Amino acid sequence: MHDQDARLVNMWQLSLGEILARNARKMPNREAVVFEGRRYSYREFDTRTNMLANAMIDRGYDKGTKVAQVMFNCSELVEGYLAVAKVGGISVPLNFRLTAGEILYQLENSESKALLFGEEFTPVVEEVSAEAPDLDYICIGSTIPAFAMAYEDFLSRGSEDYPNVAIYDDDPAFIMYTSGTTGKPKGAVLTHKNQIMNVVNTLMEASKEVQWQDHERIQFVAPLFHEAALALAIATLFQNGTMFILRFFEPEKLMKQIENEAITATFMPPVMSTFVLNTVDVAKYDTSSLRILLSGAAILPTETRRQLGEAFPNVKLFDVFGQTEMSPVTTILKPSHATGRTASVGQAVVNVEIRVVDEDDNDVPVGEVGEIVYRGPTVMKEYYKNPEATAEALRGGWFHSGDMVRMDEEGFYYVVDRKKDMIISGGENIYPAEIEDVLYRNPKILEAAVIGVFDEVWGEAVMAIVVPKPDETLTKGEVITWCGKHLAGYKKPKYVEFMEALPRNAAMKVVKGELRSAYGKSIRYE
Repeated sequence: MHDQDARLVNMWQLSLGEILARNARKMPNREAVVFEGRRYSYREFDTRTNMLANAMIDRGYDKGTKVAQVMFNCSELVEGYLAVAKVGGISVPLNFRLTAGEILYQLENSESKALLFGEEFTPVVEEVSAEAPDLDYICIGSTIPAFAMAYEDFLSRGSEDYPNVAIYDDDPAFIMYTSGTTGKPKGAVLTHKNQIMNVVNTLMEASKEVQWQDHERIQFVAPLFHEAALALAIATLFQNGTMFILRFFEPEKLMKQIENEAITATFMPPVMSTFVLNTVDVAKYDTSSLRILLSGAAILPTETRRQLGEAFPNVKLFDVFGQTEMSPVTTILKPSHATGRTASVGQAVVNVEIRVVDEDDNDVPVGEVGEIVYRGPTVMKEYYKNPEATAEALRGGWFHSGDMVRMDEEGFYYVVDRKKDMIISGGENIYPAEIEDVLYRNPKILEAAVIGVFDEVWGEAVMAIVVPKPDETLTKGEVITWCGKHLAGYKKPKYVEFMEALPRNAAMKVVKGELRSAYGKSIRYE
């Protein structure tokens, strides 16, 4: 038996790179990835990832080396993830909306050796390179800046052979940055086993409702730097399917691709579904091939679910819930369970244990609200270089999500409130503490608080409540501009209100509930 095949027999030692190599051996001519006119077979895509991995090894990248990526959706992003996995390295996907300062923090915190970036990001990466000149910068595109190497030239230097690196299930594969309540992002370390067991769990649950074929044609429009889309990419390759990648979310292009490429499954967060339903005449497209619609990254409103059912009557809708630290899926609301339970996020997936606990980690009675905590093979390894946060999150052997839920007698979970103060806007997690830190740096601001308020399009929007310093004149536009200089665009406030003083309790903590009552209801799910 081939040594790689021998390792594949043991599920626990199946690595992400070997999934691709297995498919290249068993179905070399099947399409693996389709992107903007390029159509790669499994053999071609496996060969390219081998070449990139070996070029990295020749450059001195070894097991444990961190390689960051910032680019729009493209085939090279998936290629980069798998090549780094074959090296035994760790990918650090970066949100393409981040500022230079935010990127620099994550590069330094993760100890990344290299940054792969799309040519569209040259201006911001050039700022980063001035502060971190010792990193390797590898640019994807036709216009390569002087401080970077050309991606295709770099890849072409590597051997086509599968890299000779011993990789095990518990080896880290990704550091996924998630905003922290202290205002600084935390790097959730996810292993090969975490990612693969998430695929196993999700496919086992989906197979109870729909026959998941080994040749699914799956559309990718949600950003592949997010764990939700990344996990689906791994599932697609695991099941020998074909990835159809769209660089940007454009509703008409999305619908045209479903028709022209006979797409069988797609993943759209609720905000994308809303745009499709409100800007496109879905009925004019042939969607007969589409069998599966996955929703996630935010709660799916009941009305949006109803409209999706009308627009795509033959599609099975799966609503998934979870978080990055869980790789990410923890519960699924399946099509057969949705009737009468559209406010639920479903039941636990196989291999994920769930409890609902009080502040002392005691189980709460059925129907009462508590924090949802998890245990299982998809729980992250740690927060990178943050033992205090790791110990707090994993206390007692359970991952503490911070999400407040209730469970009914049939084991269905209902989200009652967000993680403390967190805002979810367009599927992006935003923590007020990070924005408040920026506001407090403004010399004209005395006090500031940030809350989420309802938004028909994005689910929630950011509102800043500001107390100017005495005798200072400050406009709403100035506040928004200030935040825009220091934060990614999706984090800056959409709304600004001024107060003479923030409401505080006896402990002098800001009472954000009063602010929400005064300025706008944040999303809650009863």
